[in-house]
Amino acid sequence: MADLLYLLTSPLVWVVLAVLFLWSAVKVLREYDRAVVFQLGRFWKVKGPGLILLIPMIQKMVRVSLRLVAMDVPTQDVITRDNVSVKVNAVVYFRVVDPQQAIINVEDYLFATSQLAQTTLRSVLGSAELDELLSERESINRRLQEILDRQTDVWGVKVSMVEVKHVDLPQEMQRAMARQAESERERRAKVIHAEGEFQASQRLSEAAQIMAGHPIALQLRYLQTLTEMTSEKSSTVVVPLPLELIKPFLEREDGGAAGPAA
Repeated sequence: MADLLYLLTSPLVWVVLAVLFLWSAVKVLREYDRAVVFQLGRFWKVKGPGLILLIPMIQKMVRVSLRLVAMDVPTQDVITRDNVSVKVNAVVYFRVVDPQQAIINVEDYLFATSQLAQTTLRSVLGSAELDELLSERESINRRLQEILDRQTDVWGVKVSMVEVKHVDLPQEMQRAMARQAESERERRAKVIHAEGEFQASQRLSEAAQIMAGHPIALQLRYLQTLTEMTSEKSSTVVVPLPLELIKPFLEREDGGAAGPAA
């Protein structure tokens, strides 16, 4: 009994008790942290940041971070609306905006948000066709963000952005899409070639109409063609002689023969 009284009156014991009291009562929270304080098991208030004081054994706190969280959604097997099996993964960006709801309304908001993101990803992508999944990525991301944000609102969680990172297609589908892309390029090349032929034929038709009204222009064009042909390194050149080129000489000869006869 005397030893117990000695310990209770010892200054060292009181110093140790004071240190333990301060250790459990004084908390320091960073700028991005908040403390959800419970008093005798009931919610009391949200405190922080900075220095806060708690009553030991009466008040308990749960620390919540308000920073943006980038959560990777594991790869999901999805069957699109046109019955194509793909593997898709995504990333979800969210943060806690109401620490009280994030602690009271859900047991583990990180785990709950991850599971909800996985099921929503399968549901939304399963209702879209493969072409939409590949070409309308922004629209799908926006739809995912709206659904997740609406469902996590009661948890005090704000989903700011969802991004579909990678879509893994089967090998046979990749080959089929490659053949489709090649066929599309060939079709465009043929259309461009046909368009060029059509425009060239229009220009040739216009040139023919002009030369039909000016025979001398046709003869000059013929002589220019001969000049281009003779510039090539060829030993023998067979050149057809058009009647239009010698027609003036024939008319002159006919006129000269008719004059003496007259």
